[in-house]
Amino acid sequence: MKQIVQLLVNALAVVLIANLLPGVAVASLGTAVWVALILSILNLLVKPILIVLTLPITVLTLGLFLLIINAIIISMADALISGFTVNGIGIAILFSLLLSVLESVLSVLFGLKE
Repeated sequence: MKQIVQLLVNALAVVLIANLLPGVAVASLGTAVWVALILSILNLLVKPILIVLTLPITVLTLGLFLLIINAIIISMADALISGFTVNGIGIAILFSLLLSVLESVLSVLFGLKE
């Protein structure tokens, strides 16, 4: 049950950011739920592979390359889900940063994290 609530909180964060950030569009709340689900799956399966493959550049940039990896994951979700668009890598990086912050704040507000 907690995972479903977390997924809905993440979908809410996606909708809020899409309404605030130009260059990001979500067609509906259902699409936002799909975006949250696909981002979770990509973060679980693809992100660790990308981190291992890009470890030297990540170390060289003191971890800042992880922002690029997050943007790649968001761009992959954009390609997989119709009704969700992100215009460019810069917007994807900003979306990633805002999504992380907003998900954390909402998780605390909804009592999912202490």
